[in-house]
Amino acid sequence: MNTAHLSALSTPRVGTVCWTEMVSHRSYLIRFAQRKLHDPMLAEDLVHDVFEAVMSGCAAFSGRSALRSWLTGILKNKLVDLIRDRARYHEMDADDDEALPLECDAARPDELAEHRERLAQTLVRIENLPHGLRDVMRWRVLHDEETGLVCERLAISQDSLFVRLHRARKQLLC
Repeated sequence: MNTAHLSALSTPRVGTVCWTEMVSHRSYLIRFAQRKLHDPMLAEDLVHDVFEAVMSGCAAFSGRSALRSWLTGILKNKLVDLIRDRARYHEMDADDDEALPLECDAARPDELAEHRERLAQTLVRIENLPHGLRDVMRWRVLHDEETGLVCERLAISQDSLFVRLHRARKQLLC
């Protein structure tokens, strides 16, 4: 037997996918889950659940997509299941008469001040945009006027309006 054949025998296969190939996507899946959950341990658990689902045969790779996309899809479904379970438990806890809310839904005063400051800075930056971009941002975004009305007022096409909006937003982000 050649060495390639021996390594193929020693590497477990799940469906049509090599286990080592599947596990090579583990760090990506964990980072994906951490971005969604903001909890490293929970992210590890969910990725473990993904691999467990694949190993138990609950999910089978058919090859119609990239392996990473398929694993990410399973992870997304696990995330949705987790959120649904948490919501269900939260609803059950909310039914208690003795349950007191721990946090207020309203923004804290320091958050409000920060939002107001950011808004003021953004409005100043909009006023400092070039004339054509400033007018588009003012009428379409700040005053929330319809596209047709703004185009008519500024005597421009819709395509031009969208290009100007894109350029204005891009300049505001810099």
